[in-house]
Formats: sequence, C-alpha cells, structure tokens
Amino acid sequence: MLEYLFIGSGFAFAAAIQPGPLQAFLLSSVAQKGWKRTLPAACAPLLSDGPIVLLVLLVLNRVPETMSRVLQAAGGMLLIYLAWASYRQWREQTTPGSEANDSAPRTFVQAATVNLLNPNVYLSWSLVLGPAVLTAWRASPANAVGLVVAFYATMVTALACTILLFGTTHFLGPRGRRALVLVSAITLAALGVYQLVASLLRMGAA
Repeated sequence: MLEYLFIGSGFAFAAAIQPGPLQAFLLSSVAQKGWKRTLPAACAPLLSDGPIVLLVLLVLNRVPETMSRVLQAAGGMLLIYLAWASYRQWREQTTPGSEANDSAPRTFVQAATVNLLNPNVYLSWSLVLGPAVLTAWRASPANAVGLVVAFYATMVTALACTILLFGTTHFLGPRGRRALVLVSAITLAALGVYQLVASLLRMGAA
C-alpha cells in the first residue's frame, strides 16, 4: 500500500508544481479576482478528471493520437481567449475581484474546462497513472483506491498552496497587481500559442 501511496502523491506533487495551463490560469485568476475567489478552483481536477480517467481506462490506457492533437489545439485556443480577457482587464485597470460576474463557482468551472482540454492530463493517465492503477488493482482494490486518493489529495493541496502563494500579490500596490495581470496574460498567450503550434506540427507530421 505504501508503494502506491508514494506513487500517487509523488506524481501529483510533481505535476502540481510544474508550469502548465492550469497553473497559468490560477495565476491569472488570483491576479484578477483575488485568492479567495480562486481557491475553490484547486478542486477543479476532481471534476475534470473523472471523464478522463474513465476514458483512458476504458480504452486500455491508450489515448488516440488524433484526439490528443485536437484537444491540444482546443486547449490552445481557450488559453488565448483567457489571455485576451486578462489583457482587456489590464487595459481597463480593473482591480482584482471588482467584477460581480467573476464569482468563485464561475472560476471553478473555468479551471475545470482548462484542465479538461489539457492533453497532458490525458497523457499522464494514459502513460503513468492508468497502468499504475491497473497494476495496483490486480494486487488489491484497496491499493488502487489508495493510489487515486493519494494523487488527488496531494494535487488539491498543492494547488491550494499555489493559490495562497499567488495570493501574496494582494499585498502589492495597484501597480504591482496590474503588472501581474499583464504577466499572466502574456503567460497564457504563450502557452496557448505553444499548444496550437505543437498541435499543428503534430498534424503535419502525421
């Protein structure tokens, strides 16, 4: 059991601290809305990963290459849209959390959507977590459940800590917070363009 708990928690910690679409979105959300409204988004993988896990396990841990490319392109377009929204907020000099429509539930859904369109999640479950869960299940169903619980408990905790860390920007002056909004917009745009270009290159090589 300890072996599978270590696999689940260790992989989740490594995934949570690495820069990616979800982390960039959380940074942008904290800069615009504050950490309190963003904190529920730490639980977004609990919503978005369910269909992904079922899909990967049902197709024997193999995600089709075409699906991966389409999801990568869709995720890139979503990130560019979010970058444009952040840029508009920077231009308008809106203070974080001032827009009534940017509620915690809406932020949660946006974060779940970003994660759902992130091909890295599919690849992680296809190449690492899926086979590990199946191996653990063959040994004992309790081992598989322990691995999954350890993974998501660590992932949610690490993302929550990341949001709280980003939340220290709340103590910056207006110029600092506005600059962070611009930085997050650039980061989201860069990730979006990268995903689009990578998906197109993969389509061209197919």
